Amino acid sequence: MTHIQSTEPAVSPYRIAKIVVFLYGILAYFAFCATILYAIGFTMGAVVPKTIDSGPETPVIEAVIVNLLLMSLFAVQHSVMARRGFKEWWTQYVPKSAERSTYVLLASLCLMLLFWQWRPMPAIVWQAEDPDLAAAIATISFIGWVIVFTSTFLINHFELFGLRQVVANLAGREMPPPEFRTPIYYKLVRHPIYLGFIIAFWATPVMTAGHLLFAAVTTSYIFVGIFFEERDLVELYGDQYRQYRRRVAMLIPWRKST
Repeated sequence: MTHIQSTEPAVSPYRIAKIVVFLYGILAYFAFCATILYAIGFTMGAVVPKTIDSGPETPVIEAVIVNLLLMSLFAVQHSVMARRGFKEWWTQYVPKSAERSTYVLLASLCLMLLFWQWRPMPAIVWQAEDPDLAAAIATISFIGWVIVFTSTFLINHFELFGLRQVVANLAGREMPPPEFRTPIYYKLVRHPIYLGFIIAFWATPVMTAGHLLFAAVTTSYIFVGIFFEERDLVELYGDQYRQYRRRVAMLIPWRKST
């Protein structure tokens, strides 16, 4: 009996590992997409089953403590894992190409937990009674989300959320060194993504105590995040970023740089 030996090479474990990392990156990206879309409905009080003001009421003290813990968990994860020192330690245990995807996935899981366990605090702080004014405020909030999304594409959306890294790894390409660019919004403010979030969170026709807590804490966290992020950017880009910081305002267009 004649045996015909296949000439097709077997897929190497190294190639399989690259495919697994690629699929992991895809999973992390779609988890992010689902989470951010839910976040829009959550904060705007529309479409999604549980919003910032819906769900069973609990005692105010319990609601404040639980909500602060949920936001703190996200803030710690989001800040610590973004620091260069943590990345250098973390990539001893996970593939470097999957580092950003892991960061994105864990951030998404923290937000999912927040949406699930958030305790509503429905007491109204202020409310737009006029329907046209309420619609205008809701539109401003939506514009904030548009600024967030378009800002990510102005730099490199797919690198920011880990897809570019896993694709490059699958193709056997090295990631290019980071390039300092300031397209469109970034010529007006240094942090348009954060500006978009602030607009989205504060522009609401009905500001409840829970929404106010969420907006105030996340805005405070944004300023803390900017401090650490700019420190890393100065370390990465040096005088190029220092000059940019002197020239362009942090969050308010045309305001003197701070």
